[in-house]
Amino acid sequence: MVNVHHRYATVQGRRLFYREAGSPDAPTLVLLHGYPTSSFMFRELIPALADRYHVIAPDHLGFGLSDAPPVEDFDYTFDALTGLTAGLLDQLGVSRYAIYVQDYGAPIGWRLVLDNPDAITAIMTQNGNAYQAGFVPGFWTDVWDYHREQTPQTEKAVRQALTIDAIRWQYVTGVPDETLVSPDTWHHDFALVSRPGNDRVQLALFLDYATNPPLYPRLHEVLRERRPPLLAVWGKGDEIFGPDGARAFAADVPEAEIHLLEGGHFLLESALDEVTRLIRDFLGRAALPA
Repeated sequence: MVNVHHRYATVQGRRLFYREAGSPDAPTLVLLHGYPTSSFMFRELIPALADRYHVIAPDHLGFGLSDAPPVEDFDYTFDALTGLTAGLLDQLGVSRYAIYVQDYGAPIGWRLVLDNPDAITAIMTQNGNAYQAGFVPGFWTDVWDYHREQTPQTEKAVRQALTIDAIRWQYVTGVPDETLVSPDTWHHDFALVSRPGNDRVQLALFLDYATNPPLYPRLHEVLRERRPPLLAVWGKGDEIFGPDGARAFAADVPEAEIHLLEGGHFLLESALDEVTRLIRDFLGRAALPA
């Protein structure tokens, strides 16, 4: 049995929640969650890896059990969330680490790569997009419309993502057997996203998502130059970030290991054992430094 610690740290005056397990002397893995969840999405993956690795999984500001200051008190951008993540790692004395990214965790992870590529020992992406090919047009139409023009109509459309039905859709779409996905997941996320004022937090991040695709060419250049060990493990039924987003990594890292599995956007909920096996095999061959 592995003990998972549930901790808080104050970074730049903000209280961040994070889960931590494993020996600090072991190679570090940093798990970065997506929308609308939190480190809760890694609750079963963490103990499955912590016998061999030092695992850290923070809740981004505005998510999970971290602080969620109103938009008047904090400028919610992916740059700002990255700064808090880097600050937490610095406070914990972590200078080299592998990243595991999903959804919103990807643009945060990519910024960490771009800011300090020497710190990154390996990259694992689970439906964490880095290519135009990964965007599934039907889902993203409302988001792109909101980026072009913020009107009551475009805001109403993106606000649908905050509803419990839309959150449930993210969890069960593409999963061959929906009964494998616990309803606790979407009810947990909906409760925390629905905190007073959090709707405006999420709208700010929806809007700031426009800053992410312009970073892709720089990231691709770093990937081509550095050729880090890279694993893409992807729910191929994801209707947000499609399988082409996984395949695209091979263009910049030909050695990338790409696995398209039966499942959806939150693959760990229905294929935890298979994903864990792939991660452990990948990391074992990557021979990460402690």
